[in-house]
Amino acid sequence: MANQKEKLFSDFPPVSTEEWMAKITADLKGADFEKKLVWRTNEGFNVNPFYRSENIEGMKATDALPGEFPYIRGTKKDNEWYTRQDICVKDFKAANAKALDVLNKGVTSLGFNIDGDDVNVENVKTLLNGICPEAVELNFSTCYRKSLELTNILADWYKASGADLLKCFGSINFDPFKPLLKKGRDAEGWAEKAAEIVKASATLPRFRVLAVNGYSLNDGGAYIYQELGYALANGNQLLSALVEAGLDAGLVAKKIKFNLGIGSNYFMEIAKFRAARWLWAEIVNAYKPMCKNECPNKSPEGICLCASKIYVHAQTSTFNTTVYDAHVNLLRTQTEAMSATIAGVNSLTVRPFDESYKTADDFSERIARNQQLILKEECHFDKITDASAGSYYIENLTKSIAEQAWALFLEVDEKGFYEALKAGTVQAAVKVSADNRFKALATRREVLLGTNQFPNFTEKASDKIVEKEACGCGCSKDAPYIPLPTSRLATAFEELRLATEKHGAPTVFMLTIGNLGMRLARAQFSSNFFACAGYKIIDNLGFETVEEGVKAAFDKKADIIVLCSSDDEYATFAPEAHKLIASKAHFVVAGAPASMDELKAQGIEHFVNVKTNVLDTLRTFNAKLGIE
Repeated sequence: MANQKEKLFSDFPPVSTEEWMAKITADLKGADFEKKLVWRTNEGFNVNPFYRSENIEGMKATDALPGEFPYIRGTKKDNEWYTRQDICVKDFKAANAKALDVLNKGVTSLGFNIDGDDVNVENVKTLLNGICPEAVELNFSTCYRKSLELTNILADWYKASGADLLKCFGSINFDPFKPLLKKGRDAEGWAEKAAEIVKASATLPRFRVLAVNGYSLNDGGAYIYQELGYALANGNQLLSALVEAGLDAGLVAKKIKFNLGIGSNYFMEIAKFRAARWLWAEIVNAYKPMCKNECPNKSPEGICLCASKIYVHAQTSTFNTTVYDAHVNLLRTQTEAMSATIAGVNSLTVRPFDESYKTADDFSERIARNQQLILKEECHFDKITDASAGSYYIENLTKSIAEQAWALFLEVDEKGFYEALKAGTVQAAVKVSADNRFKALATRREVLLGTNQFPNFTEKASDKIVEKEACGCGCSKDAPYIPLPTSRLATAFEELRLATEKHGAPTVFMLTIGNLGMRLARAQFSSNFFACAGYKIIDNLGFETVEEGVKAAFDKKADIIVLCSSDDEYATFAPEAHKLIASKAHFVVAGAPASMDELKAQGIEHFVNVKTNVLDTLRTFNAKLGIE
């Protein structure tokens, strides 16, 4: 058999990179390789159309193993992750019952969001009644001002439970910069409070009580390198401040938990988590935390390498979720979950698909749980550690994202993450990125299926939108600083459709004539275009004459008539249709014919094509039609 394999490979001689490039250049027939095939990413680096073994020579990951510093391939040797479900706690008995129920349905991690005013001993006892702390990861989030009190209560509860504290995993989501990022108000004395919380959790060695919530940047529209770069600066600010306060660097590092988002850029997200492990390991290692235990995972100098292990919880993004065609959210969150689990996160929350327009119900929460369970029980994603290792493409993405994120980290770290937040530079940068993505969506350079491309023509959403009850602390003060942006990517398109629903949908009539292939293609394009605003679409197979088509449109009481034909035929058909329609309906030509300037000179105002700003055009028509 070995000889057969050798013979097989000898039949296919190696092909050099130069030979591949020569073949590609020939196939391009004069087109520019860089412009045609090189992907210019939003992350600040280019991606080539192919990579080879020579492109990963000298990379650290190629010789590393899972569980080995700097942990590019994973902080552990297996790929087990906690399946987490978050519970908004309003009624503590009901929340306890729900927790016990979902623990029997595959959940291995619970997240409790508690209002600050409800933090007390009796409520925590009620919430955790019957839950075995050694068998499930327990995570808690509450108001900034009540986090220390909650830490003390939990430390006492764990001690009283009689559990082996070395087998108890969990976290408290104390994020000292959340008030600045989310509400635009300062949290003075954050370093002192963080130090107190670390000390209060000393009896819980596996409990992480300092949160780096990178997901808030992700949900605000940040690019991948920004989420990672700012998260690293956030983490280092915590680490350096508490070391300066006299705490041990190894202790502090083991108390920090990274909560990162997952976007839809599948391979980039895999690379992001790999880069996060690598860069955080280098940051912590620079503090030279000394190992105080008999642990084999230390350097020859006695530096604790366990302290350099990042602990990452991932949750699917809200930025790209939609109200219309909401079941597409299932596809988005599933691929996001795949990215995170292939990349080897420690725990994962898949957000319910209907969260964008109402409080999740039992059905959507069950589906969200099962999305993870399918990856474990049917796809066996937990059986392979770092399945992407050795992929020339992903190894290069990991390196490129790491370089971009590291450059941003150094830039922010120079003056400090906290000072950058107060100056508003982080929030402003994320807003610029979000605005760029909004513009890309409006021009269809970024696609959200069901929103700006291939919408469900007849869907109504106004009846299913339910105002969601706020979960967690509701306290607020004046906001002297800039908070992060909060709009979802689809919000502007959804506002258009909801306005259309309220007003009543205008009718768009496809006047198809002439060249069969072109009229059908342009009718389909135009139908999708106007359906993004919820307009009623009437398509047609074709008319013999323009007059026949205009008459049919008037019979259907069309508000907008779209001429769909070929570029050559527009010179004749468009002026005739424009004259017949006059001012009785809005007239649109589908395409960008060479005769466009001549047609505009004749009074034809509207053209729609692949370069058109969909959002601005639909807003213009809404205004013309009196839709507010």
